[in-house]
Amino acid sequence: MATFDDLLEEAGTFGRCQKRIFALLCLLSIPVSAVYVGIVFQGFTPDHWCRDAAVVERRQACSWSLSDSRRLTALVVNNSGVLQQSSCEQHVTLTFLSQFNLVCSDAWLVDMYQSILNVGFLIGSFAFGYLADRFGRRVSIMMSNILNLIAGIVLAVVPNYISILVVRCIFGFGVKGGWMNGYVLLTEMVGAEYRRTVGIVYQMFFSVGNLILPLLAYYITDWRWLQVVITAPYLFFLPYYWFIPESPRWLISQKNTAKALEITEAMAKENKKKLSKNFETVTEDEGDSPSASLLDLFRTPNMRKHTFILMFNWFTSAVVYQGLIMRVGIAGGNVYIDFLISGLVEFPAAFLILITIERIGRRLPFAAANIVAGAACVITAFIPDSMFWFKTVVACIGRLGITMAFEMVVFVNTELYPTFIRNLGVSVCSTLCDIGGIVSPFLLYRLAFIWLELPLIIFGVVAFVAGGLVLLLPETRGILTEINHTVFTLILPHQSWVIGRNGH
Repeated sequence: MATFDDLLEEAGTFGRCQKRIFALLCLLSIPVSAVYVGIVFQGFTPDHWCRDAAVVERRQACSWSLSDSRRLTALVVNNSGVLQQSSCEQHVTLTFLSQFNLVCSDAWLVDMYQSILNVGFLIGSFAFGYLADRFGRRVSIMMSNILNLIAGIVLAVVPNYISILVVRCIFGFGVKGGWMNGYVLLTEMVGAEYRRTVGIVYQMFFSVGNLILPLLAYYITDWRWLQVVITAPYLFFLPYYWFIPESPRWLISQKNTAKALEITEAMAKENKKKLSKNFETVTEDEGDSPSASLLDLFRTPNMRKHTFILMFNWFTSAVVYQGLIMRVGIAGGNVYIDFLISGLVEFPAAFLILITIERIGRRLPFAAANIVAGAACVITAFIPDSMFWFKTVVACIGRLGITMAFEMVVFVNTELYPTFIRNLGVSVCSTLCDIGGIVSPFLLYRLAFIWLELPLIIFGVVAFVAGGLVLLLPETRGILTEINHTVFTLILPHQSWVIGRNGH
């Protein structure tokens, strides 16, 4: 009895049909970047002075004007406590921060704006995982696009800050769910030999969004209109429902083999191939054991070690990656150029991963990526501002390292666990990614208020520790191939699916 992988071999593992689907779904990754790190521009902190009762009393006693009191008693600072040039000399976006006066004692509310997005990410991962299992990948992506379009537009017009937080959480809920289900649908449609590559390239389109965002923010200076433009792509994603088929793998898991065969035949026709008549029935590939439990992740000393190290690495990747991006907004340089330059260095990360993992293995590149990121962060903290370009280059190396680490933790996680708990292990460990995202804004902005470079030192130490811990993990190159020829691991937000050949 045939499996879907056998069926796909005849229909084409990466033919014209899959390339069309690949191109369409990769576009889903681009606006996610603006949602995830748009705070750099939407929440940019302009020059401001904090009200001080003693200064008010002195101004009244000395008959100073407001401008005199500011000139004589106050520094021009941003949220991180850094002296900056006058906003008259900068190209500044009208941000929600200035509209709602979120500075001084209320500055932490800007941190909350980013953290609440990650809360939405966390909830959306689980909720849309269930929806994808219950109603299918295509339907869940459609639901996500509709929700994103509505929430994104509402976010641009809501009148008060509390409403912004609520809608921002809903926006994150939909964006993360749709992005993850796009990843799942894409990798379910291609052959085993292409899954890792298309997954990495799909994530790389997030980096394309990082290049587009500063250009949009430069020309669209009102945060509400910028929010509308960020949301607009989801309108064009709505027709995807009619251009992208449902996952045959999911249909087989739902015992709807007839529809799965119909879709696969259509894929074969578009790929200019023809299925044989040997596929009257298709079996569901076996996944995890239903008896797997959370305790299995901690049952043995080795399993506990792997679980804690992976959880820490998911957390570290999110904290450092998001922190380094948001730091661009408070570093004091040209935020548009600095953001663009730092975004460019993400592209070599994908190519370095593809080149090294099959030649060197997983463990050493994974550990090296973390250690390089950590070293770059610490070194950057002590480079004087007068050496601007040198400081920028070292910081970009750190961004490259943590991007590699973030992308590598995904498949290293899947390869370290035995089949019967692999799905559960990925789900539990990757939850720490969104928790890291919730913590990161407070870690960056509050520590930067003490000393601008302090977050870099914290990021460096955390990344160093993560890299050192990775060296305690076993090498996993070739392990899955030896176990079951071709194991297909997909990270669904709410659970992962492992589809293996030969019933392993």
